[in-house]
Amino acid sequence: MADKKFDPNGAIPDNGNYFGIPLSPEEAALVLISAPWDTTVAQRGGSSYAPDAIIEASRSVDFFEPMAPYSYRKGIATAPVDYTIQDMSHHLRSDAERVIKHDSGSVLSALDIVSRERRLKRVNEASALVNEKIYAQSKQWLDMGKIVGLVGGDQSTAYGHIRAVAERHSKIGILHIDSSCDLREQHNGFDHSHASIMHNVLRDIEGVERVVGVGVRAFTPREWERAMADDRIRLFTGQMIWSKHFEGVNWSTLCDDIVAELPQNVYVSLDIDGLTIECSPHTGTQVAGGLRFPEVVYLLGRVVDSGRRIVGFDLTEVVPDMEDKTDAAIASRLLYNMCCMALKNHPSEDVL
Repeated sequence: MADKKFDPNGAIPDNGNYFGIPLSPEEAALVLISAPWDTTVAQRGGSSYAPDAIIEASRSVDFFEPMAPYSYRKGIATAPVDYTIQDMSHHLRSDAERVIKHDSGSVLSALDIVSRERRLKRVNEASALVNEKIYAQSKQWLDMGKIVGLVGGDQSTAYGHIRAVAERHSKIGILHIDSSCDLREQHNGFDHSHASIMHNVLRDIEGVERVVGVGVRAFTPREWERAMADDRIRLFTGQMIWSKHFEGVNWSTLCDDIVAELPQNVYVSLDIDGLTIECSPHTGTQVAGGLRFPEVVYLLGRVVDSGRRIVGFDLTEVVPDMEDKTDAAIASRLLYNMCCMALKNHPSEDVL
């Protein structure tokens, strides 16, 4: 058994681990990997700083989760953060911003076009490398029988992780909580964009048999048409959820309908902007509406209580602020709940 000196009732140590839990990945049932990358975001950047901010905020999370009592005892570990990902993100951000500016509708000279293509190539090559790095990290721990969660970064970083989880657990369904359905074929020319993640997943990853979007409320006409035409996609839009509430349908009933669309093995992809703006006031994409914090927690509980297994997850698009700690504080609490829900039905023994 691991170090029994860890006291979940006392002061949480500042040891660089999520929730201060002093376990190595080899000892724990669940491993958290980090992806400090946000190069291709079109609006407000900063989610590359989220892993460190969430680690710091997570020291204030209390450990008892009534919906999954003592799940943490099975172990939550922090894999070493690959800061070369963050270095590449910051180095290439100016290239990505130039590409986005060029795509804003201005007339380009021949030199501008050549320059854009070179910058775009650099960003796309780096994005592919980042996803390979994340895939390798995820696969390493999945091959050891661990549950693996990813902390972004922007949502494009989930691609490599979803690929690894789908290879390990065939026929997974993705519970996608987001403000957008992320079905754009490309965004600003980027091969890997937060706006294209679910398009790329459905195009490339055979093990994904269903994407269930919940709370989505911003989409282009083409994305909507794609969703309606693809039997693998089911949307519970924000607009539909609000309408059902106004008509007297409670959240429990809606959760029954959502869970019924999911297969046995569930991957949870949670973009923080899927929640109401007060839960993520500094995120890069702010869209009015969204799920309330208790609704998300309740939905995750219903997924697990149905007998389904959460076999992997990601939490992305958190943009921390130096003064207002709301984003990191709420994200750390969501992350802990996701860990507990994933561990609740896991057969491993307690290590704490």
